[in-house]
Amino acid sequence: MRKFAFILLLFICIVVPAPLVAWEYESVETEKNTSLQLRTGAEFTKKFAHHVHLGISEELRFDLVPFGAATIFDRSFTTVSLSYAPIDYLKLDAGYMLKIIGAQTTNSEKVSSHWSDANEFIKHRVFFSISGVYKLEDWKFSIRERVLCDMRTDSVNPLEKNKYDWTLRHRLSVEYSIPARPIKTYAWIEFANTLNAPEYQQKYRDNNPEKYKGHQYLERIRTCVGVKYRVDKKNTLNFFYRLDYGYQRDINITKTKGNIELTEVKDYQNAIGFIYEFDW
Repeated sequence: MRKFAFILLLFICIVVPAPLVAWEYESVETEKNTSLQLRTGAEFTKKFAHHVHLGISEELRFDLVPFGAATIFDRSFTTVSLSYAPIDYLKLDAGYMLKIIGAQTTNSEKVSSHWSDANEFIKHRVFFSISGVYKLEDWKFSIRERVLCDMRTDSVNPLEKNKYDWTLRHRLSVEYSIPARPIKTYAWIEFANTLNAPEYQQKYRDNNPEKYKGHQYLERIRTCVGVKYRVDKKNTLNFFYRLDYGYQRDINITKTKGNIELTEVKDYQNAIGFIYEFDW
């Protein structure tokens, strides 16, 4: 574990830039959004020998509030992953995710343009995780560290956005199995911070890049509580509520004057959901 921690620390030091700069934002604005979503999906897990599991999942997200966009479809996630638990207290997993992003706008022409260009709505993600697990009677505690990379295929200004966004996520979770009942309750909290945000996206004290060094920042906090009902050995129903807080720094560099405009976007997202789980 010490060796892994050293490698992870070295990785972060390499990919997290902290340059000294001499520029300032032309304007700084703040945007706040609150939403309610319905999330539904299915997860299929195939168990092999030597504690190897193959996972395939599909999740669909729909906007309920605010309602009135051109489409209520927000996005879908299709994930394929492979996990391995060499010992009872440790699990490794890696995977690939295909993301389909919906066009959230009231302008029908923009919706048509969005769906005609695959680069606008198809995104890719790869990830690697290491988890520590501890069981105590009917309780199970776990901590997970996940490194993920979101990849874009469209053309971007590298000063404003990355083609490859690296993120580090930290999750703490607890699960309780009710004795003599096919019911489990669980809760978790997750923090996500950027690893390679572009120079102009980095956070500066008092938004003053002329005096202070930039740094990466916490971009999301997620919490979730849920209940799992095991129908039989292979089928489980998972009901949950999630609350997500997201913080993004949107940069626009104007072509005419080269001004740097910063918009801080804060999202408060509520979600209720249901997932069908099948193990075989």
